[in-house]
Amino acid sequence: MFDSQPPRPADLRNLSDADLAAGIADWARLTSAAEAAKSAAIAELVRRRCVDEHPDWACDDWDACAAELSCILTVSSRSAAGLMTLAVTLRDRLPKVAALFLDGRVSARTVGTIAWRTNLVVDAGALDAIDTDIAGAAARWGRLSQQKLERAVDAAVARRDPAAVHRVRTGLRNRDFVIGDADDITGMTSIYGRISKADAALLDEAITALINSVCPDDPRTLAQRRSDSMGALAVRATRLPCRCGKDTCPVAGEPDPIAARFVVHLLAEADTIDTASDPDWDGGREDDAEDDVEEDNEDDDEEPDKDAGPEECTPEESEPEPAPHRPRGIGLIPGMPGTGLLDGGQVADLIARGARVRPVTTPSDEPEPGYRPSAVLDRWIRLRDLTCRFPGCDQPAVRSDIDHTIPWPAGPTHPSNNKAYCRKHHLLKTFWPGWSDRQDPDGRLHITTPSGLTYDSTPTATLLFPQWNTTTATLPAPPPGPPPTPARGLKMPKRRQTRTQARARYIATERARNESSDEAPY
Repeated sequence: MFDSQPPRPADLRNLSDADLAAGIADWARLTSAAEAAKSAAIAELVRRRCVDEHPDWACDDWDACAAELSCILTVSSRSAAGLMTLAVTLRDRLPKVAALFLDGRVSARTVGTIAWRTNLVVDAGALDAIDTDIAGAAARWGRLSQQKLERAVDAAVARRDPAAVHRVRTGLRNRDFVIGDADDITGMTSIYGRISKADAALLDEAITALINSVCPDDPRTLAQRRSDSMGALAVRATRLPCRCGKDTCPVAGEPDPIAARFVVHLLAEADTIDTASDPDWDGGREDDAEDDVEEDNEDDDEEPDKDAGPEECTPEESEPEPAPHRPRGIGLIPGMPGTGLLDGGQVADLIARGARVRPVTTPSDEPEPGYRPSAVLDRWIRLRDLTCRFPGCDQPAVRSDIDHTIPWPAGPTHPSNNKAYCRKHHLLKTFWPGWSDRQDPDGRLHITTPSGLTYDSTPTATLLFPQWNTTTATLPAPPPGPPPTPARGLKMPKRRQTRTQARARYIATERARNESSDEAPY
């Protein structure tokens, strides 16, 4: 329907519904073909980089390749590794399915499911037969839901290798608890998961005790108290702080154990602490609003008071002019899953309930004498960076290493030469040849990969708090340091088992469980 050039919106308006639908399908096929071509290129990059020269390194060949792909695509190392696994699987294990993908006849979602559901097959003959069976059927499967697609792939696997089918197992093996989601709104974080019934009973008992520990005048609904009790459990509190605000409350004047765990570091958004707490956070139900509407309607039926007309109002009695709108500040919890963003009113509420306020001290322009930064410098760097500075990495800076961009002692301990790297990327930069980085006084980082391409990284805090000037002193160029010695790799931490050994052990364990299980294959 469309040629290879993206259509302009004006051209789309002239199409019939049928032509528009056909055009969407054409672009979907082109998208699949482009994804397949990208996957083939990733497989070639893996072939060049992953030669298993360092299989026992904590940051091995696979990690180094994933880091380079992270820079190219701006994705996390985990996502990059997933793309690499899929690319190698299509090239080496499922070439017929890969050909369908390259023709645009199956989607990325479909090939991803096929690759995962066939990963326990170890016999080359069985794998080739499964690849042939699926390639012959996949284009005819049509638009299957995810569950139906998995069942179709499992059926193809079960015919050739029943021990390689992914079984559901018992629900206890699938237990999990997750904090945070990409779609969470500012100030709120979703939690979800599956726990055992025994743990659920204990959790329910603890929550019930907490929600009943406040006085009757607490303004929160039962649901709100149940939600707030999770924070109280996190700090091992024996009661839920009451929010009635009355001097007669049995716990009036006692410190809030939740707020006391927070320290508010003042950055550029210092006006956030002046933001008033939102009185509408607590209390209220949907049916309350309906009751208000009904009451308003009843008042409307009554005869208006003729003595209270607008002509009777004097300037002194009129409503005051609303205060000019001022944007609410924001706060951020370093290390929180997801963005960890807080509304300014939530920060102010924490402070009002007892959180400490600590201004962020700007480090000295002079370099520090030792290798390890002082507490002031350490805090300043972690707050500036907030996460690992490697492209695509979201590892919190509070759980990362402080790395000297120019290695110490040639490179000084100074904010213009230090930044946060997670342990994996710190090892990569330190031990793997072909990688280098350069840092600007404002904290911006320029990372060069073994391919010779350079990628930039901006401190996260400058994106969230643009008023914060993170520029520090410009340092003189250091004298050239000694070249790395060949024995440097001996200092790299080692794995207990190689990646290949771990994968073989996983597959053998799963196949053994399948062979001894009386559970239906699919």
